This record gives sequence, structure tokens and C-alpha cells, in this order.
Amino acid sequence: MNIEQIREILKQGEGLNVEFKEASNNLPGNLFETVCSFLNTDGGIILLGVADNARITGVNPDKVDQLKADLANLSNNPQKLDVPYLLFPKTFEVDGSLIIAVQVPLSSQLHKTGGHIFMRSEDGDYRVRGTEQLAGIVNRKLSLFSEQRTQRFVTIDDLKTELFDKARRLMHSYNSQHPWIKLTDEELLRTGGFFDNDPETGKECLTLAAVLLFGNDIVIQRAVPAYKIDCLLKREDVERYDDRLTIRTNLIDAYDLMMEFVEKHLNDPFYLEKDMRISLRDKIFREAISNIISHRDYISASPGRLMIYKDKVVLDNPCTQHFFGEITPNNLQPYSHNPTICKFMIQLGRFDELGSGVRNISKYLPLYSKGAKPTFEENKQLFILTLPLADKSTIEENRHITPEVTPEVTPEVTPEVTPEVEKLLKVINKEMSRKEIQDILELKDSEHFRKAYLVPALENRYIEMTIPDKPKSSKQKYRITKKGKQIKIGYRKL
Repeated sequence: MNIEQIREILKQGEGLNVEFKEASNNLPGNLFETVCSFLNTDGGIILLGVADNARITGVNPDKVDQLKADLANLSNNPQKLDVPYLLFPKTFEVDGSLIIAVQVPLSSQLHKTGGHIFMRSEDGDYRVRGTEQLAGIVNRKLSLFSEQRTQRFVTIDDLKTELFDKARRLMHSYNSQHPWIKLTDEELLRTGGFFDNDPETGKECLTLAAVLLFGNDIVIQRAVPAYKIDCLLKREDVERYDDRLTIRTNLIDAYDLMMEFVEKHLNDPFYLEKDMRISLRDKIFREAISNIISHRDYISASPGRLMIYKDKVVLDNPCTQHFFGEITPNNLQPYSHNPTICKFMIQLGRFDELGSGVRNISKYLPLYSKGAKPTFEENKQLFILTLPLADKSTIEENRHITPEVTPEVTPEVTPEVTPEVEKLLKVINKEMSRKEIQDILELKDSEHFRKAYLVPALENRYIEMTIPDKPKSSKQKYRITKKGKQIKIGYRKL
């Protein structure tokens, strides 16, 4: 969400997906009725500090941080919002006044506040009464969101404990004060919304979303036998492939495996943004891979695919159609096909806010690939993302020096310091074994780690072996050299 979008929302006024509320010093008393309504209906935007007629009344600058903290905490409190849905409000300055914007997506679950269910209509929020209305909401959500299907024969014992630990580590690295870090495995599942009542038995069960994120491979294949993601390199053999990685594991590890495949086969030109080095490749493909996970219909027999060609990368996956035709930043209507999975991946720092993929890829791809423009398309069967690439020689020529690099910075940059080596240097802080380094980097592909990380760092003497005479020793460890420390310090300055 950006300031241009905020101004457009103010211009359009309140409606089915937009609500204005005055909030100078305190959160409005009926705020969570609207939050609940949006979660249960089609999602929406709440602007705090704006009157019903779109007049900006503003939020007291001294109260902004407290109101945002209160909103985040209350949305995570089952006594206020049942099931919790952690929200991340943002502050904007409009015409000299501060307002708080809250993006609320459509949820695959049924939410209550104050013990009541609310829905949204053109006239505002209304309380659901009667079993027919309630059944209509439940059936609609089940038809839209396959991730919410209950798994009667799956228990917590069928889930992988190490994935919960990994999730907590990722949350901590993303937000050291994240309220979910200290939750037990079961509490994490409940807070994340991974339980639901089975419509036939009425008993509480884990959902397909829980299996896809935390299940062992056998349980996942039993629940969704057709689920797989194909990563294919098709530079030379377009009919078949030059390299292939087939993924059938949980989505937390699947994300890492897809990112590793991209790192293995695509370059990453040097680029500075506001005096900070960023990875254009990571910026683009973090969003692209998020899309292939969040838009997927996991009941479909078709695989998700990531295909790297000489001149483009194509990602596609089966989905339940919500939008018709090409999606652009101008006509974007954020919609999550798997909101529970998407919500949890946001907590891990893997996904950004809903709709960020279209905007960020459209922003960074032209910098990565000489003005190229991505295309996002949704048809009856597939969500398709096409990312045109510059030819390989062009990427190599611009790999380390771009117009963004100032003369003062250029001497510190050497062609050997790839993004992979830079990541390795950031984590090595003592004598460490190959496995220790690989685990910290959360890399699954040992051969990719050796070729892209370890060997270049050794060849350029950024690290060295502790037992150089016995390279294959089981006791072999690696430590950073003086040259490596200089590079590491140089990047800290950037």
C-alpha cells in the first residue's frame, strides 16, 4: 500500500471494501466489527483518522505508535477476535495529518468478535443471525478455499516438530518481539488458524493448510496426492530440461528449495538502493515464489511450475479463478487464494502484505532486466507470471557495476564477491564445519552450496580450511581470512 493508493481510496469514499473511522486518541469502539466483517466477506481497507465523508481528521501524532500496537495486539487476542488474525497497520501523512491504514484480507475461516459473527454489505457491518445465513458463509468459504478442508485422520503427531522450531527462528529473525515465538506447537496451530470443525462429524480437526505447512512428506502426499512443484531449467533442451528439481515437501522447505534453484541458475547484478546493497534477484523471486505458493489450488492435479528459459522465467500454477485477464498495478484487486497459509508466511517474513508481488516485481524487474515488464495473468485454469530476462552476456556485463554505484563505492567491489559468497561471509564468525554453515544458511542442496558458496569463497581466499592438507577430513572446518574480514566490513559500511 502506498500514498497514491491511499489518495485514490479517499477519493472513491466508503463502500463494500472501504471503511473510514475517526480515531484521534483511541481506537473506535466498533473497529473490530468492521475487521470481522471484512475477514468474513471479501476483505477491505480501514482508514483511521478519517470521517465518514472522507474528511481527514487525523490521528494524534503522540498516540500513533500506541494505537498501532493496540490494534496489532487486539487482533492477536482470541478474546477480542476469534479466530485471531494478526494485522499490521501502517502510518501515512496526508495533507499534513497522520492516518493509520489497516489492510484486512478475506479469510478462509469464520471470525467472531464479542461472541458474534459480522458480515459486510454496502450499508456497513451487520450481525449474522440464523443458521441459514451462517451455513451460507461456511459453504462459500469452503468452495473458495481448499486449504480449509479438514483432515480427519491427521493428528499433531503427524506433523514435524523441527518445522515448528524453524518457523519460530524465522519469526524471531523477522521480528524479535513477535508474539507467537513463545507459543507451544499446539498454541501456534490454534493461533495461526489451523484447526476447524469437520462439517460431517462436527469434530475439531487439523486443516489442509496445517498439513501443507507442517506435515511430513507421507502425510502431505496422502492428503494431496497430486501436489508437486516442478523447477525446470530449459536453456538448451526446451522440449525436456537441462536441470530439474521436483518438490513434494512442506511449503516452508519448498520455499527455500525454489529460492536455491533460482540462485543456482540466475545471476544477481550489483545494485544499490539508497546507499544499501540489495539483491534484485531476491526482491523479484521472493515475490514470485510467494505468488506460486499463495495462489495455488492444492486440490488440483496440475503441478506448480518454475521454468527458467534463456530469455524469460515463467511461473504458473493451478488456481480458482478470481480475476479475468492480465493483472497490473492499476487494476490490482488483492485476493489471497490461501489466506491462512499466506497469513502464516507473512509472520515468517517470507511474504509481504497482500498485493505486494505485483507492485514490487513491476518495480524491480526493469532494473534487473533492462526495462523488461512482467505480465501477471489469471485464466480459468492457471495463474501465470512471466518475467522477461536480459540475455546472459548483458547480465554478466552488469553483474557488479551499475549506474547506481558511486565512484567512492566502486573500488570496494570486486567481481568475485557474489551474493552467495556475501551471505556466507555474513554468517561465518568462528571455525565452522560445512554442515554448520549450510544449516545456518538454511540450504538443502549440498552441491549447490559447494559450487555457489564454498568453492568461490575458498578460491578467492575469503575463507580458509583449518586442515588444508586434508581437504576431505571429517574434522575439516572453515574460518574467515583477513581478506574476507575486509570484505565483510566493507559491506557493513554499505
